[in-house]
Amino acid sequence: MNVPTILAVILNFRTPELTLKSAAAALRAMEGLRGEVLVVDNDSADGSFAHIVEEAQARGWTTGGRLRVVESGHNGGFGAGMNFGIRTGLSNGTTADFYYLLNSDAWPEPGALKRLRDFLVANPRAGIAGSFVRGEDGMPHHTAFRFPSIAGEFEMAARTGPISRLLKSAIVAMPIPQTETRVDWTAGASLMMRAEMLEEIGLFDETFFLYYEETDLCRRAGRAGWETWFIPQSEVVHLGSASTGMKGWTRTPAYWFASRRHYFTKNHGHAYAAAATLARGAGQAIWELRRTLSGKSQSDPDRFLRDLIADGLRAPRQSPAPTPALTIARNAAEDKK
Repeated sequence: MNVPTILAVILNFRTPELTLKSAAAALRAMEGLRGEVLVVDNDSADGSFAHIVEEAQARGWTTGGRLRVVESGHNGGFGAGMNFGIRTGLSNGTTADFYYLLNSDAWPEPGALKRLRDFLVANPRAGIAGSFVRGEDGMPHHTAFRFPSIAGEFEMAARTGPISRLLKSAIVAMPIPQTETRVDWTAGASLMMRAEMLEEIGLFDETFFLYYEETDLCRRAGRAGWETWFIPQSEVVHLGSASTGMKGWTRTPAYWFASRRHYFTKNHGHAYAAAATLARGAGQAIWELRRTLSGKSQSDPDRFLRDLIADGLRAPRQSPAPTPALTIARNAAEDKK
């Protein structure tokens, strides 16, 4: 029986020190497994690439085919950068059996990758497996989710007990499972994907610059009959939002709204997308009224509701380019045929 190979891809964008810490953790987690680590610099243009290459060589990581550092040449966002890494393939020119995606501010514990791989090997219809993620403070992060919906948008924005109880089956963030659990989608901070699945459904939709790209990929996988699972025994520490600065947003960036709109329009149509925006706006209005009456502090970026409405009024975007297929250089011997 052939031992399956893993290509672990880490995407760097102006976080070289965190990326080096992530790469060190990934290399430890890859011990005893067939495969290698690939660091993709997503056109940081700040000296990150040269620094990471220098440090990787100095630490001996680049010997023996354990780790490579490459440049994407263009910052097309998270999905585009990960697609570049997946297409790069293994250093010997062959295709990996599994692709492990890891954020540059996330650090897998020993055994984390093996548990994801073993689960996928044992469950042939499982196409995607995600990890249990916790912060540096030990607090769990939500990484097991239901697909976004009109009801889910309303509940998420309203943040009101009676509404949440009424719509509990639509709440996007699931209670964190304690056992292996099938989910709608899982976060891209630490997940493993089956190459066979990607060959069938394609890679990330590069229309998404950032956010919703893994949600869309899991939905496409599900429609094709592939399953997404949450594996709590695979543990990862995640700092969170190191590249995007999301925790400190004073204003929600346009690309977040564009990704949200594209997700709903692509998967449900323009009418559903409009209804989802109305539901989100109505829920947000309820929350703002409650916040004002109770004197609660503001927890959303400035002008979020106005920006949401303005984005919802935008003219429908033209159809996106087709989702890129998984095309990777095959074995060198095959290339010579």
